[in-house]
Order: sequence, then C-alpha cells, then structure tokens
Amino acid sequence: MNPGVSPDLVEAVRVRLARTGVEPTAAQVAVALRAEKAVYGDAEILAVARALCADLIGAGPLEPLLATPEVTDVLVNGPREVWMDDGHGLRRTSTTFTDDAAVRRLAQRLAAAAGRRLDDASPYVDARLAGGVRLHAVLPPIATGGTCVSLRLPPRRTFTLPDLAAAGTITPSAVPLLTAMVTSRLAFLVTGGTGTGKTTLLSALLSLADPGERLLLVEDSAELRPLHPHVVRLESRPPNLEGAGGVGLRDLVRQALRMRPDRVVVGEVRGAEVVDLLAALNTGHEGGCGTLHANTAADVPPRLEALGCAAGLSREAVHSQLAAALDVVIHLTRTRPDGRRRVAEICLLARNEAGFVESVPALTFTPQGHPQAGPGYDALTARTSR
Repeated sequence: MNPGVSPDLVEAVRVRLARTGVEPTAAQVAVALRAEKAVYGDAEILAVARALCADLIGAGPLEPLLATPEVTDVLVNGPREVWMDDGHGLRRTSTTFTDDAAVRRLAQRLAAAAGRRLDDASPYVDARLAGGVRLHAVLPPIATGGTCVSLRLPPRRTFTLPDLAAAGTITPSAVPLLTAMVTSRLAFLVTGGTGTGKTTLLSALLSLADPGERLLLVEDSAELRPLHPHVVRLESRPPNLEGAGGVGLRDLVRQALRMRPDRVVVGEVRGAEVVDLLAALNTGHEGGCGTLHANTAADVPPRLEALGCAAGLSREAVHSQLAAALDVVIHLTRTRPDGRRRVAEICLLARNEAGFVESVPALTFTPQGHPQAGPGYDALTARTSR
C-alpha cells in the first residue's frame, strides 16, 4: 500500500463500506474517503481500493504471496509472522497484519466462503476453498500466539515425469521403470511426509495411464490433476453444523466401485477406507493407487496394518489382503536444508518368512540421485514385464 495511507484510515473506510453494504470500488472508496474528511489523489484512492478489495473479498495481505509462482503453502502464526514455501523450504516473509483481529477476520471470512463456521464455540476449521486451496485455521486461546491460518495451494499445473526428472525429483534412469509400473497396471502407493510432493508425483504417474481407461479419483480435497481424457472425481463432504450430511472416503470408495472404474485412486489413504481399497484391489481392479503418509518405505506395511486393524480387520487379514492387493511403494523425502523433494526409494511389497508383508528395496537413490539396485529389483522388473 502507498506509505502515505495510514492503516487506521483504511480500517475506517472498510468499516464505513461494510456498514453501507456497497462494493469497494474506486468510486465508493473515494466517497468514503471524503466522508472521512481525507483528501487524496487518484493513486492513493486506488491503493486504498486495492487494499480493501483484498481485505473484503480476497486474502488480504496474503494475496501477493498466493499469486507468487511455485508457492505451495502460506502459513500465518499470528499477526506478525507469515511464512511461505515455494519449493525451497519454509522461509519467513515481510508480510504482516495490523493486529490479530485482522487475522481472525480473514480466517472467519475464508471459512464462511467454504460454508464452515469459525468462532469461539467452534475454534478451528479444515475446509476447501474455491480453486482447490486447503484452509486450516485455529483461533485463540487454542492458538496461544494468535490466530493461525494454513493455506495449501493446489499445483498450478500437472508435471510430467520428464518435468520431475528435470527438477531433480526423480532420476532419468527411474523414468522407464515408473512408466512400466503404470502401463503394466501394478497397484502402488506414493508415500512420504507432509509436503514431499506425493500428489504431484501421483498426478504425473496417472497421466501415463492408457487413454482408454476410466479413472475414478476419490479425495478429501480435489488435488490430483492427471493429464488424462477420462477422469471422474468424487470428493468427501464434512457434516454440517448439526452433525449430519457427512460423506466420508469409505463411502466414496464403495460408490466408485459401482461406477465401472478401470483404476480406483484414493488421494490419501488415512482411515477405514483402506479396507475397501484393499478389497477392491483384490477383486479385479488392477492398477489402483493412492498416497499415504509414512516416514519410510519400511513403515508402510505397519501403517496399513494399524489402519486396517482400527477398521476391524485382524492383523493376519490385513497382511493377507495387502499381499494380494499392492505391489509397490514409491517413497519421497525432502532434503535439508534446501527443501528439495526427491524419490528416495522404490520398494516391492512381499511376504517374509513369518507370512507378513514387508517393503523390499528394489531401487534406492542417494541424495545426489544415483540409483542402487536392491534385493527386490529383479522381482519388480519381472512384474513390470508381464
């Protein structure tokens, strides 16, 4: 904003426009400024108008950050601390809010735009905004340092495997193997921690599916964007304020199986839907896939075991389903300190001597991207050549 325009004046004009219910156009801002007995030229009036538009119908001071290319996350920790991640790790920005009331007002308006409630009685919210932006917000006193807002932006474009190879996420030598996994219809999970690029890689892999296939995407928030001609999307819905009307991922997986899918894709496996996904992959739905939060590829079978047992399956039943349903784990990490996302392991899922499924390394990649074949490499290449 123009340094000659005080925040107090902007707030006074904002309140005046809010009371009258008019749009914050340049003309209406000029009228409000005159009512405040302020004399400004055209440049100052336009500066105030832009600030008010961002505050009333946009993301306020966060608008420039959200418009920055390659930004994936914008995080607000109270009025004086705003961070962003543009693919090179988190870094603090110079953006600030006037006070915590301004952050709270922004969080509540964004929540209302998503049809959700955010107030003292309901002090946190998790919602999807228009355009696919994920919103999470927490109000004080739950957030002791001030209102916290987390915005996760969807990818602005779909990356291909060559794009990811050029960015260093995968090594060029891994592209043929990953391509063969998709074309041979192996079932796989893309795993890793938060912000490691799981959705980006899964979108790139799904773009390799045969154009004649029908892809059923089941997600909490529509983030997958494969370059494919036949994609059907199902998105979960939270319950309303009365606790009714919610539609979960498990319901959507069941519906997807009735929609003649060639591939069932679960954007993020994190609950009881794992039971229906494993059942689907065991009943002729080859090529299914999804993402899963896990620290390492070796942690994937125990994580699926925990989810399946929590949903009512026995340990033996989970591993029996898992052995027949899933073939491969592709694990992503983020290097420190540059925050670069990269594929660290490609593992084959196989039973051990005790009869339980474990992750067997097929290819591991050094931080410099050099591939190293593991004990599962021959078996994996054999499956991709079927």
